[in-house]
Amino acid sequence: MNQHALVFASLFAVAAAFAAAGCDGAAPAALAGAAKEGDDLAAEIKALKELIPDQAHIMADVGGHFTNLWFAGEAENWPLADFYLGETKSHLRWAVRSKPVRKDDAGRDVNLSGILEAFENSQLTQLKQAVDRKDKAAFETIYRDSLTVCYSCHKASDKPYLRPQIPARPETGVINFDPKAAWPR
Repeated sequence: MNQHALVFASLFAVAAAFAAAGCDGAAPAALAGAAKEGDDLAAEIKALKELIPDQAHIMADVGGHFTNLWFAGEAENWPLADFYLGETKSHLRWAVRSKPVRKDDAGRDVNLSGILEAFENSQLTQLKQAVDRKDKAAFETIYRDSLTVCYSCHKASDKPYLRPQIPARPETGVINFDPKAAWPR
């Protein structure tokens, strides 16, 4: 049962109990049970929220996928680049869903949803086009420009110490970036 249905059912049970017992009567056992269910639900929601990774953890995943995107593009392994671009977009969306608005150090709202939308409609769309065209030169240029845009978001969020750069090595050593590689070597 979803949260809204549970709340409605609890309220209905309370109303029915009051109607049966009279307004000046003692609270019936059903009322106590409904309150306990609400407390249990709140505790369950709190426990589930504590299991969800925070935005920094999700962004570490973004960094890994974006790093591997660079190496896939450099190797001209366009299907792999397309995969890592999709993973980057997916994880960026997850990061923004986890915290759509951030407060800067002055307490002002930083609309991460709007920043992501602009990034998707510009750099990520252009990266997709370069990958689809198998255009390594365009890919490299747009990737570099994307790092500048990423840094702009970090600065807007008062995190200027998060300075992205062209990666020196892949995030993972288990993926072979050579598009002509024969599996598993």
